[in-house]
Amino acid sequence: MSTALVILAAGKGTRMNSDMPKVLHQIANAPMLIHAMRSGAPLDPERTVIVAGHGFDAVKAAVEDYDPEATVVLQEEQKGTAHAVDAARAALADFDGDVIVLFGDTPFVRSETLENMVAARKDNAVVVLGFEAADPGKYGRLVMDGDQLSAIVEYADATDEQRAITFCNSGVMLAGGEEMFALIDAVEANNAQDEYYLTDIVGIARDNGLSVTAVACEEEETLGINSRLHLSQAEAIFQARARAELMDLGVTLQQPETVMLSHDTIIGRDTVIEPNVYFGPDVTVESGTHIRAFSHLEGCHVSRGGVVGPYARLRPGAELAENVRIGNFVEIKNAILDEGAKVNHLSYIGDASVGHDTNIGAGTITCNYDGVMKHKTTIGANAFIGSNTMLVAPVTIGDQAMTASGSVITSDVPAEALALARAKQATKPGLATKMFDLLKSKKKKRDEGAN
Repeated sequence: MSTALVILAAGKGTRMNSDMPKVLHQIANAPMLIHAMRSGAPLDPERTVIVAGHGFDAVKAAVEDYDPEATVVLQEEQKGTAHAVDAARAALADFDGDVIVLFGDTPFVRSETLENMVAARKDNAVVVLGFEAADPGKYGRLVMDGDQLSAIVEYADATDEQRAITFCNSGVMLAGGEEMFALIDAVEANNAQDEYYLTDIVGIARDNGLSVTAVACEEEETLGINSRLHLSQAEAIFQARARAELMDLGVTLQQPETVMLSHDTIIGRDTVIEPNVYFGPDVTVESGTHIRAFSHLEGCHVSRGGVVGPYARLRPGAELAENVRIGNFVEIKNAILDEGAKVNHLSYIGDASVGHDTNIGAGTITCNYDGVMKHKTTIGANAFIGSNTMLVAPVTIGDQAMTASGSVITSDVPAEALALARAKQATKPGLATKMFDLLKSKKKKRDEGAN
């Protein structure tokens, strides 16, 4: 049976106190809405429909950037969850399959949980996702009769006996598409909020002799984000999960709670991550690497055997081949470093390519920007760039070439050549003492004048 995802993302999120749509606030460097979409992705949905409202254009842009095949529809007025799902009806008019309703502000439902719901759907018309709440509070209660869900009772309407139930409603629901919209047609807004609630389809289904069940998940999966506090809690949940998964896959995190990961971070086994390392979006680190403390990586790729840091920064476009060494206070941006290359200290390498086994000395800078355009520096294999060399791009350094320390290189250097580009040193015997005496005298007069 084919599957469609309908993700509700129209809420304004006033408690976030933000001009941004709630579902675009980020967890691990991705909007929470994208996390919800990723949860359903393993089901290989035939359709994905996002129901947006507040900030429609921004939500649409974020969705299309992640999945150009997804459809974003507008819920012009927010009249409840059933009304929101109904906004997806036209987008699913020719769809013959099951529909799973998710929420853009509930980003942690596991794909395994959704697969359990799909399995339960084989014997039931409607499947509801529930959770055992540590503190049920004012959640809607799921009243079970064996393996059948007899009712969803809102807290305000529940008896004392029903309020004692700890199995609660998450809001996530699965049903056949045609059946779901037929049930929605029967929903009425007979409540104080004058809204159409999706939960009402459970009672309607039961009244029509249809079977309804509930599948349980961990309470953590159902966390809804409605405030900045919830957002910080969600970030902590994501990071704890992601760190545990990496360690299970054979990655050493020396101080796990200090390592920050992104939603798409990939790290291979037998890699060692020291404390206080930050992984921004789009980072791949291959097996057997060592990322040292206080390093910041984003948009980069580190191959096997690499060593990065401490206090290194890899920016977007940094591509490190096997056994590359990047040391302390080194920044790499939009540069390819071939196997065995070394940039060990206090250097900036941007818009460049560096050949294999080349050694970049301390304080080297590729001067890649002229104030208007970026220019490339090309350094060959087995070259040696002396400390404090300024490479003024565009410039090419040949294989096995060398630059003298303190040089400003403005022209290409042929293979195996040595380039020296610095002013001739002049030494004046005894002048240092005279200069110090003169300066001390000036300082004394200035201090006396101030008094």
